[in-house]
Amino acid sequence: MKKQVLVTIGLCLMATAAFGQKKAVSDAERIAKDSKPDFNEARTLIKGAMENDETKNDAKTWYVAGLIEDTQFSTENTKQILGQKPDETVMYEALGNILPYFKEAYKLDQQPNEKGKVKPKYTKSIKGTLNANHIYYLNGGAYYFDQHDYKKAHDFFEQFMEITDLPFMKGEKAAEKDSNFMIVQFYAAIAAMQMDDPQLAIKDLNRAKETDYRRFDIYQSLCYEYDQVLKDTVNLEKTLEEGMKLFPDSSYFLNNMINVYISTKRNEQAMQLLNTAIAKSPNNAQLYYALGSVYEVGLKDDAKAEEAYKKALELDPENPANIFSVGRLYFNQGVGLLDKANSLNDQNQYKAEKAKAEEMLRKALPFFEKAHKLKPEEKDYMIGLRGIYYNLNMNKEFDAINAEMSK
Repeated sequence: MKKQVLVTIGLCLMATAAFGQKKAVSDAERIAKDSKPDFNEARTLIKGAMENDETKNDAKTWYVAGLIEDTQFSTENTKQILGQKPDETVMYEALGNILPYFKEAYKLDQQPNEKGKVKPKYTKSIKGTLNANHIYYLNGGAYYFDQHDYKKAHDFFEQFMEITDLPFMKGEKAAEKDSNFMIVQFYAAIAAMQMDDPQLAIKDLNRAKETDYRRFDIYQSLCYEYDQVLKDTVNLEKTLEEGMKLFPDSSYFLNNMINVYISTKRNEQAMQLLNTAIAKSPNNAQLYYALGSVYEVGLKDDAKAEEAYKKALELDPENPANIFSVGRLYFNQGVGLLDKANSLNDQNQYKAEKAKAEEMLRKALPFFEKAHKLKPEEKDYMIGLRGIYYNLNMNKEFDAINAEMSK
């Protein structure tokens, strides 16, 4: 008999505990709906219910958790609508908490009852709230982006897109992939780049490139990540090829592909692309400069390189790089002749080759001097000038450039 009494008391205690947690859920809901809600108290109550075995699998528990966050968000957002100053940090923190709670509430709301029937109580309200709040996830992402909190910005942009793609939101206004969706995809990728997470950035950029919003910028950013960050030449080339097809009138992808070919010593491919590019843009000095580089470095054809560099200089005469390229070509030929001269034992032959070398260095001199004048801080220009002054016995000028380099 005593044993039966103890069991009965135990059952009563369990029922009381369960009732207490369910009451906590109801109390949290009531507090959230008060005219002056105490959100901290409501959160404390609902947190206990979410952790308790008797209530953590109840759809109402998670729905009320989301309701509390939505109510605080709406309280601050109403101030904004009325022209008052909201607490944006509080407002967007609450907004960011809603979706995880509502997703769990929806899942539990779809569970069959004791009769095996699904009778959702909260799904309609969940959809309505997510529809109403959807655009504010974009605003929240922009808010955190401006605060340079790119991780939170990225999270808000992702929540915006997740709501659109939720199966239970199909047919709702929030499920429409309109211009806002494309904007959010773009800025999610930019936020990921700012987070110094190249793998995430690559994933988001590849997602964003499928929509027609700032696609050129997306492809440029992809190239940057593959080239400068990951050093992934395979995917860089693939992206450049896609970019050339999508933007045939742009020089960016074409020129960068040319640079890839030049750097990997694929001179024939580089020449083909350069000829294509020059046919499209015959007055583009940069293309002739690249052509000169292929002839000079890749094909070792100084005559063709000189012709191309001079064409670049003709089209853009005040560009220090174009000026320097012609001078460098003469300078290197002069150095080669000096090396040849120094290898000769016959004095007459030595003097003849040395004279040719000095003639080539004098030919290079005005180009180096002009390039240095236009860009005085450039070390390569100063080093070249110092070598010319030294070999031409221009001692005054040599001392001056030495002093300048020592500053």
